Amino acid sequence: MPSLELGESIPPDTAHAVSVSLPTWKSNIGYEEGESWVLEKMATGYPRFFIHRSISELGQSIVTIFGKPGEQAMLFSTPAAAQRCLDFMRERASALLSAQFHLLPFRLDLTENTSSVLSGLSSTVAAALFPGEVFGLAKQYWQHTGDGISSRRAEFCHDLLRAGVLVPNLPTSTAREPPLKPSRGPRRYQRTGSVDETHGTKDVTTASNDSRESSRFLEERFGRNLDLTLTEKARSAIRRRIAGSLVGEIDLSTELSGDVPACSVRVKNLNEADIYLFPAGMNAIFNSHRALMTARGKLQSVNFGFPYVDTLKILEKFGPGCIFYGFGSSADLDSLERRLKNGEQVLALFCEFPGNPLLASPDLPRIRQLANEFDFAVVVDETIGTFANINVLQYADIVVSSLTKIFSGDSNVMGGSAVLNPGSKYYYPLKTAMDMVVEDNYWPEDIIFMERNSRDFLGRVERVNANAEAICDILRSHPFVKELYYPKFNPSRGNYECCRLPNGGYGGLLSVVFNEQSTAQAFYDAMDIAKGPSLGTNFTLCSPYALLAHYNELPWAAQFGVDANLVRVSVGLEDKESICDTFRRALNVAEAANIERV
Repeated sequence: MPSLELGESIPPDTAHAVSVSLPTWKSNIGYEEGESWVLEKMATGYPRFFIHRSISELGQSIVTIFGKPGEQAMLFSTPAAAQRCLDFMRERASALLSAQFHLLPFRLDLTENTSSVLSGLSSTVAAALFPGEVFGLAKQYWQHTGDGISSRRAEFCHDLLRAGVLVPNLPTSTAREPPLKPSRGPRRYQRTGSVDETHGTKDVTTASNDSRESSRFLEERFGRNLDLTLTEKARSAIRRRIAGSLVGEIDLSTELSGDVPACSVRVKNLNEADIYLFPAGMNAIFNSHRALMTARGKLQSVNFGFPYVDTLKILEKFGPGCIFYGFGSSADLDSLERRLKNGEQVLALFCEFPGNPLLASPDLPRIRQLANEFDFAVVVDETIGTFANINVLQYADIVVSSLTKIFSGDSNVMGGSAVLNPGSKYYYPLKTAMDMVVEDNYWPEDIIFMERNSRDFLGRVERVNANAEAICDILRSHPFVKELYYPKFNPSRGNYECCRLPNGGYGGLLSVVFNEQSTAQAFYDAMDIAKGPSLGTNFTLCSPYALLAHYNELPWAAQFGVDANLVRVSVGLEDKESICDTFRRALNVAEAANIERV
């Protein structure tokens, strides 16, 4: 995919894209600085950082109809999630402002004739309403937890709201009916009703005709866009694919029954019910942490290795605290062991395998040994390595992953998973806790898209592995390259090999640091590929990772080896020679820029 215009969705013309084009080094800085010349051109953004237009529009409609002047709404899939957001905000806002927070859940107002169309929706939407001046707190919760609704859910629910089908789930005395436009929907939803109307005087024939018209309206408008009958089969197919027992094309019209059989890709006795799906990868981490605290009590956790930013925030903000080891080294494990021997207790150790963006792999066998000796759980994020390349469940109690990335590949749907190890000593309390805290908040249409996207997952990973190694060979030999980070060439490669599958590769993510900042900028600007946030896309995608993830804490990131000028590359499925030529051309431009500067 060639470089796109500033602010265009990646992929282009994709309503629910999960990335956005920031094609120059300067535009990335402008985005972080909040400069209007960047923000005003952005059609979308990464969904946990940028609230999609369809979500904003639904929130604005809810505030206009049911809220008060000056209020804003943050939208969630369940009342419990909205309440967690409000509780998070109350802990950090003044009592005066907290008194104005309130929860507004919605339900479907279905008639007998319309219930069959939408009866498969187990949840709709719930709004956390609050004064606009504390929006930043709500945005923190949204970003960290991944609890917010998806853009597809918002789009769908907004239509239901306009049609009068989505209504507040409150006593009628506490909520206003929406002022619907006469041109929207059938006659049933055009009438606003009247306090002077006498009950029981309406003609029965008219009522019957309206009901049939409502049913036809919903069937035509919603039924064709969201085939709820396929949702559970798609959910099952995704779980089986994650377990490793289902590959390739399937027909969702065919029943998928029974547990997932034992599979060498994971561990023995892994059942479909041990795999939980979430609307985002970070939501899988958030709920795994919640389940661990429910099962084992509220103890501090360990974040081991340089973290994805929101994992650390979850451990710091949603529990009794976090011990942070930013290098993820043997020396860090020595330090942790000393603390444990001195009597410190920890809930769990969270790590990535390999890490992002330095691609270092922690020593999972030693971590497992310490966990067994000192009684803590191990949670491994395998998003970068992917279970097509590695098996980390053998050392973990929970394995989490962002399905948004290479599992989907198409960059048009979010998702996450958590897999419980049935051989873990914590399995039964964790299973009970997960079943208690996990809500059904993955929107059916997103599930269906995820299942379709992931059917060729294994083949795509194999091709991405080969392309990434070829690009590494080009970069490693270039005199302007100061550091290249990739699991195959990392000093921690031995740790990676402990988990690499016999036919597994080293993944599609690499990072490069040049000798000069100007070289990095010239290289980035010259790359004729998609440039923006996210990774694991079917097309090659790159970003100046430290600028986007740690712009306000660059010195902090630098002390752990994350250079401010690091360029992270997520390698795609392009023809190998073609993508290699793209990198060679960008390096030539960087060389020329360096000569001109001298």
